Amino acid sequence: MTNNIDSKKLGLDLTEGPVFKSLAVFTVPIILSGLIQQLYSVVDLIMIGKFLGSAGTVGVSAGGEVSDLVTPVALAFSSAGQIYVAQIAGGKEKERIRSAAETLLSIMMILACAFMLAGVAFHRQILALLNCPEDAMGQAAVYMWITALGIPFVFGYNAVCGILRGMGESKGPLYFIILAALVNIFLDVPFVTLFHWGAAGTAVATVIAQLLSFLAAVFFLHRHKEQSGLELKGLTFRINRRDLKVLLGLGIPQAVRTSLVRVSMFWVNMHVNAYGVVAAAANSIGNKLQKFTDIFSGALQQAAAVIIGQNLGAGKQERVKMFVWCTFMSAVGTAALISAVFVLFPKPIFGIFSGDREVLELGTVYLRIMTAHILWSAAIAAFQAVVVGSGFASLNFVIGILDGVLCKVGLSVLFVYGMGLGAVGFFAGTAWSRALPTVICFLYFYRGRWAKRKLL
Repeated sequence: MTNNIDSKKLGLDLTEGPVFKSLAVFTVPIILSGLIQQLYSVVDLIMIGKFLGSAGTVGVSAGGEVSDLVTPVALAFSSAGQIYVAQIAGGKEKERIRSAAETLLSIMMILACAFMLAGVAFHRQILALLNCPEDAMGQAAVYMWITALGIPFVFGYNAVCGILRGMGESKGPLYFIILAALVNIFLDVPFVTLFHWGAAGTAVATVIAQLLSFLAAVFFLHRHKEQSGLELKGLTFRINRRDLKVLLGLGIPQAVRTSLVRVSMFWVNMHVNAYGVVAAAANSIGNKLQKFTDIFSGALQQAAAVIIGQNLGAGKQERVKMFVWCTFMSAVGTAALISAVFVLFPKPIFGIFSGDREVLELGTVYLRIMTAHILWSAAIAAFQAVVVGSGFASLNFVIGILDGVLCKVGLSVLFVYGMGLGAVGFFAGTAWSRALPTVICFLYFYRGRWAKRKLL
């Protein structure tokens, strides 16, 4: 049996070896990275909720909207980079990885600086658009301003991680995020409880953690320069036109797709906040829990997309099919277990974040509705990985329009205004927005046209 782990290389050769083992070995570090990243995000929320109450919780949630809005752009270009690098690695064209990496890093740092300046300059206007409650405005403003300064670190970190994962290396990013989580938690406690900095304390802790994780990623890349072929000393950050065309072709539609999802959530949050602090707090906590559950399906989709990219680059279409079904069964099985826990124990779970009786009651409703979102997100993971891994950017864009605008907003309007469900209608609209996109992604996989698509 071929061993797909080569100690002389950086990462895994995902075109060889047992299918389930390859998927598990590559995916588990991505899942752990996501869990740890959400952990230190949740620590912020718990610290603020316990020490500053509902107003502080809403302040951190609303203040984090700039980061939540631009991070999908970073993830989109990171995903574009990792799919491009994956196909290059699968096609055994290692000499092209350096050029792709330089172009990716240049694009992402230019975008990061632009977003940072916009976030610092217009943070109060953004909060006004969000209908941020007046008693949470002060906490939200300072949180948003400080976290905007960390945007370049987020983009830089994601660029390096995209390159590494495209080469089959998922353990390195796990180490970086562990470092960030430890630093964030270590600093959160004194900043909030001892220095009484409130939301500003959690923001400063987060930015410092982001900086250190970025520096750790750069150091890791430098330390493995012989295996990766990427030596920092010789990096020119020169933009290669061929690589730029491919990365923009993949990254822009992906950025639009993910940004539309965030804009639609921005729209949902804006309207839910108008129902008062209780609805806003339940929605804020529920969004955190939703992000937690999305880690599993998202990690499987991300891993499967890289694996599919490598195997398409190597011309192994039948192996792609095996990975798709393995991903589907893993994602749906995990989603079913999480949904069962949320249905059976909603109040104890929500009670971790808030002791407010009204928030707990509305939170129970939120969690039970959210099980639909969990299951649809799991179902789409494997099939959308084919869309992403094959580089079909235009279809990915269409999926974004459906998921982020037509379905989510359309269903929310139906449930809220057509059925009079109030804030609960927005929860339901979000939960069912991925049903139609799932069907479309499945049909793309079933028809098999992906087998002829390659970026190289």
